[in-house]
Amino acid sequence: MNHHWPYPALIAHRGAGKIAPENTLAAIRVGTQNGFRMMEYDVKLSRDGVPVLLHDDTLERTSNGQGLASRLTLAELSALDFGAWHSSAYAGEPIPTLGSIAAFTLANQVHSNIEIKPTTGHEAETGRQVALAALALWAQASLPPLLSSFSEVALEAAQQAAPTLPRALLIEEEAPVDWPERLERLGCMGLNLNDRFVSQALVQAVRSKGYTVAVWTVNDAERVRELLDWGCNAIFTDKVTTIRPDTL
Repeated sequence: MNHHWPYPALIAHRGAGKIAPENTLAAIRVGTQNGFRMMEYDVKLSRDGVPVLLHDDTLERTSNGQGLASRLTLAELSALDFGAWHSSAYAGEPIPTLGSIAAFTLANQVHSNIEIKPTTGHEAETGRQVALAALALWAQASLPPLLSSFSEVALEAAQQAAPTLPRALLIEEEAPVDWPERLERLGCMGLNLNDRFVSQALVQAVRSKGYTVAVWTVNDAERVRELLDWGCNAIFTDKVTTIRPDTL
């Protein structure tokens, strides 16, 4: 099977997750203002099952809250400040729901890579709920969001819940030798690979089998061009003001 990559070649990592607070609507806006037509962001569930944007299991790094986010309801999470940790300009930035991000990106013709980021121990439920939410929220979209995850359990649950949504398997370190079998079993269109472990031979091997390759997180413009020359389909970057779609 030859999987086509219908998305842009440059993807803003966690929105503009260095310039603005990562995984917030503010970050998505900044990425969009810099010409990006695709955003990557992390989604997990609140205690009451609402998909929200957050990378860590815990709240300390990116909010004024403490402990596991999965122990708080959306109302409780909404009372926290997810911007002041970054800078005073973003103090008071709320945690966004997947619904609010869908509304903004759809209104502005911006595509999404939703990384399913389950709280540890909630992999299957998170994969299922995020996939169902994405299916409903993007029901009228010209191009559905790409779902990705390090968790094969979450991806399998997403596959069962919303088989029509495209999926990619995230790999933290070196690609396992059985990556073709894993992609086939999970019905994935490709691999999202860590730049530190990407070789030209690996890219060629994945592409030759008809799968896509997206690489994270690349913040050097020359490396971006090299990876694209190797045949990578897309690159995730933090450098949204210097590595822009109009500079490639």
